[in-house]
Amino acid sequence: MNAAASSLRDIAVVRLSALGDVTLLLPVIETLKAAAPAARIVWVIGSAAHELVQGVTGVEFVVFDKRRGLRAYSDLRRRLRGRRFDVLLAMQASWRANFIYPLIAAPIKIGFDRVRARDAQWLFVNRRIAFAREHLLDSFFAFLRELGIREPRVHWNLPIGPAEHEWADAALAPARGPILAVHPCASKAERDWPIERFVETIRAAQARWSVHVVLTGGPDRREQAAGARIAESVGANVTNLIGRTTPKQLAAVLARARCLLAPDTGAVHIAVAMNVPVVGLYAVAPARLSGPYGCADLVVDRYDDAVRTILRKDPRTVSWTTRVHEGEPMRLIEAADVLAKLAQVLDGAERRARP
Repeated sequence: MNAAASSLRDIAVVRLSALGDVTLLLPVIETLKAAAPAARIVWVIGSAAHELVQGVTGVEFVVFDKRRGLRAYSDLRRRLRGRRFDVLLAMQASWRANFIYPLIAAPIKIGFDRVRARDAQWLFVNRRIAFAREHLLDSFFAFLRELGIREPRVHWNLPIGPAEHEWADAALAPARGPILAVHPCASKAERDWPIERFVETIRAAQARWSVHVVLTGGPDRREQAAGARIAESVGANVTNLIGRTTPKQLAAVLARARCLLAPDTGAVHIAVAMNVPVVGLYAVAPARLSGPYGCADLVVDRYDDAVRTILRKDPRTVSWTTRVHEGEPMRLIEAADVLAKLAQVLDGAERRARP
């Protein structure tokens, strides 16, 4: 145990969203709890993300409801009035989060490096982590290194209760054979894989591995439309749960899958937290930044190809912040690429399927 860390008594953490990023923060919280067992940890979090992690032990959640506009800041000021912290971990760089930091009394406020500190976050903190070309989870662990904590614990402990597991069992009761979860849409449409390639891949997976496909996603109209198209095109052995799950129910559903197939979206990280292999699809941004942690061998990553062929640049020298926003980079991923990755997980899955 680090002596400096063990002396901490009050720690504030700010990470408001999104679901995947909040999930990635859980191992950091577990590491912090182990290194500073006497500390009181206050996590300022968005209301939607709180639905997923509510129930994590050893943490006091302070919910910031952005729907209340400016009143959300006055609510937060009242909630934290009179409280002082040894350190603030400013783990979100956005204007919404930046205006929270002056409301938290702490002599040390640690933020991101200048490369990753969007929206001028450096103006609101007095210490910064060092820049590295690393996964988002590793960048979160870098905040702990500033406190002298150098032994990360990659434990998730996502709190999913009996009610969510019972709901998932009922929703998936028609499934026979291994479950392939498919989350077709990312938060941004440019990161979606073409629907026709999902359909091609699902049909091939059903023919080869007799999978039952479960479609997951949020209530957004684009996601609903994508799910309807896939379900209609595939026909049999599909359960469409898009728009029907709470965050915790989604985690329970993913826990029952043999594998998740998805682009760059929060469900990827929830699946990893539930110990489910993820075949991730990446081209707009590199998987080494936001891909499924520990599943690098299952990722189809065409980011470097997209930088070369669409941006006409060298991926070895482009800025870490470079994204391929034009030219439909996700079309560089072929169904055959995905099926090869699915084979790594699903070959022999029939023998491991639930009875």
